[in-house]
Amino acid sequence: MIFIDGSNVYHSLKKHFGRTSLDFGKFCLKLLGRRRLVRIYYYNAIVGRKEEPQRFKDQQAFFNGLTKIPYFELRLGRLVYNNWPNSPPYEKGVDISLATDMLVHGFRDNYDTVILVAGDNDYVGALQAVKDSGKHVEVALFGKEQTSRQLRIVADKVITINARFLHDCWKQSN
Repeated sequence: MIFIDGSNVYHSLKKHFGRTSLDFGKFCLKLLGRRRLVRIYYYNAIVGRKEEPQRFKDQQAFFNGLTKIPYFELRLGRLVYNNWPNSPPYEKGVDISLATDMLVHGFRDNYDTVILVAGDNDYVGALQAVKDSGKHVEVALFGKEQTSRQLRIVADKVITINARFLHDCWKQSN
C-alpha cells in the first residue's frame, strides 16, 4: 500500500522541480516496481471555497483527476482559516488520518510493505509500530540525504525522489 501526504508532495515538487504536474498513476506504479498494487491513499486538506474560490476550483479539478486512478482513495482533512487573509490557513486532521490508516491496514494484515511518501518526521512513531508488527517500511523522500533524517533511520528502504526517478512521471502538456 502507498500512503501519500499530498501537501508535502505538492510543496516538495514546487521546491525541487518548479512544477507540480505529476502523473500520480505513473508515479505510484514506479514506486511499486514489480509488486502488486493493493491501494493508494492520498491525504490532503480542502481549500476554503469562500476564502479562496479559484484555488478551491483548481483543487477540485485536481481531486477529480485523482479519483480516476484505479485503486486510488482520496482522504481529505480541512484547512483552518484564522485571521484570513493576514495569516495562512493550516491543515487539520490530515497527518493523524494518514498515520491511523497506515496502522489499521497494517494490523489488519492488508499489506506486507508500506510505502510512505512524506517528509514529516511526525510519522516516525507510526512507521516504527508498523515495522514492529512485522511489516516492511519504505519511505519515498525528496531532497538530500540529510533531510528527514529520522524517517531515513526508521525506514527499511529509502526511495530517493529526484529528477531521474521522475523523468517519466510528469503529465504530458495539453
